[in-house]
Amino acid sequence: MHEMAICESIRGILEEEAARQDFRKVGRVCLEIGRLSDVQVEALKFGFDVVMRGSLAQDARLEIVETEGRAWCMPCGQSVPIAARFDPCPDCGSHQLQVTVGEEMKIRELEVS
Repeated sequence: MHEMAICESIRGILEEEAARQDFRKVGRVCLEIGRLSDVQVEALKFGFDVVMRGSLAQDARLEIVETEGRAWCMPCGQSVPIAARFDPCPDCGSHQLQVTVGEEMKIRELEVS
């Protein structure tokens, strides 16, 4: 389950930022996760609660904003929405797509004190 490793990375980032920006508690973490990032949101939520125990984010609320997947269709020359990797172009049926949006994973917002 790589979601636990992701949560451990988030904890590390929070600890580094707390030292750099001098805050002691995290009340809310908002993550932006692309639908094509292969992250299981429910597993991430579970892992977040487990990994944050005993940290400055122990009681933090986790919010997740999912971003849609988009790809550039080479035959059509259009940006098209896709729900999963290897989906065909919804306009022409081609599989010659290059993902442009939807793989990202980032901390979008923090509420700290």
